[in-house]
Amino acid sequence: MFSQISAIVLYFSILVTIGLLSRKRKTTDKDFNLGNRKLNFWVTGISAHADDMSSWLFIAYPMAIFVAGIGKAWIAIGLVLGMFLNWQIIAPRLRRATEKYDSYTLSTFFERRFGDSSGLIRIMSAVMILFFMTYYISGGLVSTGRLFESLFHIDYYIGITVASLIMISYMFIGGFISVAWTDFTQGLFLLVTLVIVPIVAFFQIESVSQITAIAHTKSISLELIPDYSFLTFFSILSLTVGWGLGYFGQPHILTKFMAIKNADDLKKSKYLGMTWQIIVLSAATAVALIGLAFFPDGLAKPEMIFVEMTRSVFFPFAAFFTICGIFAANISTMDSQILVCATVLSEDFYKRIINKNATSKQLLWASRLGVLFFAGLAFCMAYGQSATIMSIVEYSWSGLGSSFGPLLLVALYTKSANAYGAIAGITTGGLTVALWPLINPLLTSVPIVPLFPAFFLSLLAIFTVSWLTRTATEQAYTT
Repeated sequence: MFSQISAIVLYFSILVTIGLLSRKRKTTDKDFNLGNRKLNFWVTGISAHADDMSSWLFIAYPMAIFVAGIGKAWIAIGLVLGMFLNWQIIAPRLRRATEKYDSYTLSTFFERRFGDSSGLIRIMSAVMILFFMTYYISGGLVSTGRLFESLFHIDYYIGITVASLIMISYMFIGGFISVAWTDFTQGLFLLVTLVIVPIVAFFQIESVSQITAIAHTKSISLELIPDYSFLTFFSILSLTVGWGLGYFGQPHILTKFMAIKNADDLKKSKYLGMTWQIIVLSAATAVALIGLAFFPDGLAKPEMIFVEMTRSVFFPFAAFFTICGIFAANISTMDSQILVCATVLSEDFYKRIINKNATSKQLLWASRLGVLFFAGLAFCMAYGQSATIMSIVEYSWSGLGSSFGPLLLVALYTKSANAYGAIAGITTGGLTVALWPLINPLLTSVPIVPLFPAFFLSLLAIFTVSWLTRTATEQAYTT
């Protein structure tokens, strides 16, 4: 027990120290919310990807392959393709456009880009962000609490309390800069832990043929395309498109693009970040495949494959310090999400509705109080949460991706949409995801990632409503 506790205390101490040391001495609301657009390409590249990979990378994804076969790797392929397109077609234009419109949140950008004087776009997009993001954060806390319980035999509620206090300690003081630097550090830590564990484990199994033999015995496919039926290709399409398209609408990732100091450096960040992502996803896949031979009799809890493998190959202190990589993945996602919510609260509600003449100091404190509020709200949601981590991530990822991804593409690349279409797109995307668990069984017995239909229905709504209301828009501009 001493090794376990000392490892996690050391890790969290390092984390808080980095967060506090990286803070700026004089912090304004612009510093707190977006680092005043001063991030370098190193921090942008790694932190953007670290924000994406929660404990899902260590738990849900390896488990999926360990149980169902290599076909589930299409999720990773979809993520790589989606993030590459995010860097390629979203990042440069979003960085320049948000500076042009002096926007620190997606809500503000959409409102100013589509000339909405009613405030509906800002309010609706802010509500969608807060709803799905808070649910996302609660999922991270649920995962963290369960890990504390499983690994250290520490009560679930104590675990989520500790995790919340750790994040609040550096976020409340340092804001965006502290979050970015801690995420950068944790991204490097994830990389090292995920690469080392399967390499060490590989030398403790007989050979690659042992993996193949056990997979065959358990009827687990090791082929990316097990057959050429329509159902198989449809499932592949659903996994790749249904996950990959989500990147276009994730505020906690998009804010890293918005915050880079020089837009021309985004190309460097892209190559750095994509290299990181390919390596960690490949390593997580390797954990699952090597695990077939490493645990020939299977595991009672297959989601703990990385944890059990790490415990087997390292002595206690090193094992538990390495396992802290899972906490790193969770915290690097949650802190960015909490900060996005706090920024939305200060920029889109406090500044817009409560105090339109707010000073920089007042907005700064509104953001800080937002950190406390949303960390507390997520804590309350996690207190009684019983859903699986995979279902929480899928639901939140799909909701954000379909609410904002289609509209962001339209905002950056076309001039044929208007404010009415924007509102329709946000609403359609979010509602489709919310109702999809009821709709999916009526259409097919095959589970479809909700982002897949919701994204395209949102696009359709944007263009259809924009076309139908084009006369009203023209009249509004005329008057």
